[in-house]
Parts: sequence; structure tokens; C-alpha cells
Amino acid sequence: MRSSKASRFFELVDQREFALCQSINSSLRFRPVQGYFKVVSRLGDGWFWYALILAMPVLRPADGLALALLMVANGLVCTLAYKYLKSRLVRERPFISFPSINCGTPPLDRYSFPSGHTLHAVCFTTVVGLMAPSLLLPLLPFTLSVAASRVVLGLHYPSDVAAGAVIGGGLGALAVSWLAADFLVMFGAA
Repeated sequence: MRSSKASRFFELVDQREFALCQSINSSLRFRPVQGYFKVVSRLGDGWFWYALILAMPVLRPADGLALALLMVANGLVCTLAYKYLKSRLVRERPFISFPSINCGTPPLDRYSFPSGHTLHAVCFTTVVGLMAPSLLLPLLPFTLSVAASRVVLGLHYPSDVAAGAVIGGGLGALAVSWLAADFLVMFGAA
């Protein structure tokens, strides 16, 4: 159970974000919007990133293995970070707190803060953008769609998505600055 300070804070923020969540979530009435964001969400569960990691050595023969392994290591750190935060802060999802918000797809876990999908998407996009800038532009639309899907599908508040993006971007930048050179030496092509 979260502390009363965190509980009071999230209750206040939830009330302030409710109208925005409800407005964004109302787009689920349109089947193409719902279908698009369900597919994006499913791919954001990890499938898109697994495929990209596996493809990286083919896309970039000189450093793709190092980049793929850096993404795997960073993905594990991201998972530990968001699971720890969710277990401590236990913010309920919008569709649980506000029955007028529809759940567009079943969540992978119970709590809302921060958005793990956004955290991973921004982290991986940051790593790829810093190490392989030519791949950044094709990744950005997917990453932005993953972030938007969290609110559209009623799974997260905008602040969950923003926090996930900040944490993910920070973890991605740290991984590149602290580990990329070592990974390139150990796993890069000679």
C-alpha cells in the first residue's frame, strides 16, 4: 500500500487529469482509432522491440550486436525501475478510478504510475537515436503512438506517460553515456 502522502498527491492529480483522460478516451468510440491503438499497444508490449533487437545486427553489421545487447540490458533495468515504482506508488489506473473511462485493452499489470510501455519505448528510442541516428526518424512515430495509446486506451493518465518518458529517456541516455563504449569494444565488429 502506498504512503498517505503519495495517495493524497495522486488523488489530487487524478481529479485534475480526469477530464483530459475522459476526453482522449472518448476517441475509442471510433473503431479505426480503437483498432490502431490496440495494435500499437500490443506491439508495445515488447513485440516490436524484440523484433528490432533481433534485427539490429542485420541492420547495422558493424555495431548492431553491441547495440542490441545494450538495448537488452537497458530493457531489464527499465523493467526493474518501473516495477519498483509501481509497487511503491500504487496509483490506480484511470478506468479503475473513474468508471466513465473505458478500458480499451487489458493491462499487463495492476498499477498506473509510471507507464512502463512509454518508459521502454522512449528508452529504446533514445538508445537507438544516440547510437544509430539514421534509425531515429522511423522509430519516432511508433514511440509517440505507444505513448498516446496508454491514455487513449484508458490505461494511464497523461502524467504517467510523461513520467515514463522522462525516466525512459534518462535511462537510455545514461546507458549510452556509461555503457555504450564498453559494449562496442566487447561486441562491436573489428
